[in-house]
Amino acid sequence: MIAQEDCLPNLLFGNDVIEWSGTVSIFRCPPRPERWAKQLTMQATYKDSGVDLEVYAESMARLPKLATRTFSPQVLRLDRGFAGLFQLNSDAKKYADPVLVSCTDGVGTKLKIACAANRHTTVGIDLVAMSVNDAICCGARPLIFLDYVAMPKDDPDLLEQIVSGISDGCVQAGCALIGGETAIMSDLYRPGEYDLAGFCVGVAEKKRIIDGKAILPGDVLIGVASSGLHSNGYSLVRKIVFEMNGLSADTFVPELGQTVGDELLEPTRIYVKMVLDLLEKYEANERIIGIAHITGGGLEENLGRILPQTVKAVIQPGSWKVPPVFGWLQKLGNVDPDEMKKVFNCGIGLVLVVHPEFADEIQQQIEFESWKIGEIRASGIGDR
Repeated sequence: MIAQEDCLPNLLFGNDVIEWSGTVSIFRCPPRPERWAKQLTMQATYKDSGVDLEVYAESMARLPKLATRTFSPQVLRLDRGFAGLFQLNSDAKKYADPVLVSCTDGVGTKLKIACAANRHTTVGIDLVAMSVNDAICCGARPLIFLDYVAMPKDDPDLLEQIVSGISDGCVQAGCALIGGETAIMSDLYRPGEYDLAGFCVGVAEKKRIIDGKAILPGDVLIGVASSGLHSNGYSLVRKIVFEMNGLSADTFVPELGQTVGDELLEPTRIYVKMVLDLLEKYEANERIIGIAHITGGGLEENLGRILPQTVKAVIQPGSWKVPPVFGWLQKLGNVDPDEMKKVFNCGIGLVLVVHPEFADEIQQQIEFESWKIGEIRASGIGDR
């Protein structure tokens, strides 16, 4: 029998304790096999487990220039700090009663197509768009954006492409990319794959928050054109295009006038500047009464999110131009029309609910193609 401390090195390396004798801290240590001696000479490294810190440092060194091009004077520099800083009321735009508005979203399986086509510079725009387009539905001005990129291994070139798109999206949206996280997880993601998540914070004057409560019968629905599929329904898209029909990202489609990859990777349109310009001219909740971002669920579901129970939206079929990609997908996959309406935006990326007296005037101010696509009707009360 020997003392406990004599066996401590063995215990630290997971060797079995053979005997515990009563209340006395005494162990019996077996002879050390040769394989244990070899274990003592082995050295595990982070690189062996899939994370190369030198390559990671190279990746991080490429990102600051992509972030700083999005900065406004309200960003307080804290290089190498643990957080991003943003001064809320440092410019001429003052808020008497500011409310912070937060949103988060991802890009979904559109990323699978980016990987198949080896084109990664636009999905960052999608990432920004999905959150900032939600924020403006409350009448908020997007202020800051943060990203999360998860990859199976360090890849400086790939990361730079992804973040360049995020930077482009932030410039379009007028918000600052003040931070982010790159996670290397070789056990969770297969080689060549990655995932993205984005987080936006905006601000709105409390009395000017658009919540849809003021929507009344007679209000007009103005649909603003999407740039295409945006970032929703891609599981169905991939099933139709790749699984059912065996096409590739490089396949040229005459009906679309471009390749599959070009069409399916068209970035989500960002509506921030358009909406903020309108809200500078027209009073929120009096002229512009509701805003809906048309994502998964289509027109009906997303409009329903902003309507009071006393009203309903009546959409006029055929009142807008549907981009060719939707008809192509429907025909290629033999998709039921109702299924198309539930899954895709079908050409309308944003809907404004406006006072009927100002509908024509507001529509003329919209920089993108737009249409009057319907109206609000009562579901229990009389008209305006």
